[in-house]
Amino acid sequence: MLFVLVNVCYLCVTELLSVLLSDNDCSMSLLLSLSLPLSSSILFSHSLFLSLSLFLSPLSFLSPSLPISLSLSLSVCPSLFLCRAFKINELKTEVTNRLAMLEKRVELEGMKVVEIEKCRSDIKKLREEMASRNNSHFLDDNKKLTPRRDVPSYPKYHLSQETVEALRQPTFDVWQWEPNEMLSCLEHMYHDLDLVKDFNMNPITLKRWLLCIHDNYRMNPFHNFRHCFCVTQMMYSMICLCSLQETFTQVDILILMTAAVCHDLDHPGYNNMYQINARTELAVRYNDISPLENHHCAVAFQIFSQPDCNIFSTFDPEAFKQIRQGIITLILATDMARHGEILDSFKHKVDSFDFTDEEHVTCLKMVLIKCCDISNEVRPMEVAEPWADCLLEEYFMQSDREKAEGLPVAPFMDREKVTKPTAQIGFIKFVLIPMFETVMKLFPQIEDVMVQPLRESRDRYEELKQIDDAMNEVQKKKSENLTMGKKK
Repeated sequence: MLFVLVNVCYLCVTELLSVLLSDNDCSMSLLLSLSLPLSSSILFSHSLFLSLSLFLSPLSFLSPSLPISLSLSLSVCPSLFLCRAFKINELKTEVTNRLAMLEKRVELEGMKVVEIEKCRSDIKKLREEMASRNNSHFLDDNKKLTPRRDVPSYPKYHLSQETVEALRQPTFDVWQWEPNEMLSCLEHMYHDLDLVKDFNMNPITLKRWLLCIHDNYRMNPFHNFRHCFCVTQMMYSMICLCSLQETFTQVDILILMTAAVCHDLDHPGYNNMYQINARTELAVRYNDISPLENHHCAVAFQIFSQPDCNIFSTFDPEAFKQIRQGIITLILATDMARHGEILDSFKHKVDSFDFTDEEHVTCLKMVLIKCCDISNEVRPMEVAEPWADCLLEEYFMQSDREKAEGLPVAPFMDREKVTKPTAQIGFIKFVLIPMFETVMKLFPQIEDVMVQPLRESRDRYEELKQIDDAMNEVQKKKSENLTMGKKK
């Protein structure tokens, strides 16, 4: 009986020590706590004490003080120690419970980490959505304000004489050129108009500025760098065709060309009405007053503030102030909401136009950049028509977004209501032709190469509309006949 009891005690102590010896400091503390006042009853013989002593002796390598401490406790009262050893199951239960609690805590902490990561992902998506809605990244991406490529990677193209001559014409095909070729053409224009020479521009600075301009136009279907080139090339052709260098100062020519280059910088692809109705950051910043045009101006002069891109570095402060004001005035004039106001003002001046009157000249410059900005239909049909497709694509993108966001949709932008002929006829008849015909009073030479193509374009779209109307009528009658046949 005693032998069995010893074995049971041996097993219990073994389990106790397997737990306690996992941490020497903890085991020492617990073993010392076992040395309590003596019990009045002695349950076991000295032989049991010897057995335990023999068992503990091999454990001295784990904690040198352990056998001594336990031996002292057992020498005082071996029976008391063994009584406490029987409580090991309670200790095991407590350790098991604490382990379960720790595992649960680890599980909860792991869940918290997953939730935190999910929250971070949701926050990132929300920020991206808000940035997309509010265009909040405007003016924040400062790295774009300096060229991402150095000048050596911008190759110098030697334009052929044929290209040089074609570049001066409104018929120039703007679709045949790669970005670097367009940059070289723009560079050529500044040199050809003597702007580089007359204002002592650094040719390398001009290259860097044009690179930066390119990098700050977005990849929109319509309002992109090719549109910038298209408008500037038309301005260049009007300067040449109307001999504006004979009546304007070189500063005026510089303002006209530079405003054309910068006029749609960082355009987001959604017009002013969207900005205002969606209450975007730009609309709030500029109080709903030409938010996009104000933004184009701001980006333009942020670029000029970079020394490597400042083509006006040789101007004194007063001259620069004049140029800055001139460029801002022209870019703001491209807001179509001001079309009637600007054209009416010009009509009142054109019959008695005075090239020495600064107000008259400013008004003419505003009309000229407006003409160039919307001049696609002046070009040959094969060049003009793709631009109409690009503009409709951008309009449809906006109207789809407006519908999704519950915002007002302009009928001329709604893919379910507009066609290319209907969109173009009204614009050509009531916007383009009246404006170009007014300019023609000052410069009759534009009639054959600019006004007449507009009239031909109007006639062509009217014919297309008649064909569309006839086809729609036939389709309508077919549908009616089918309906009547089903009723019978």
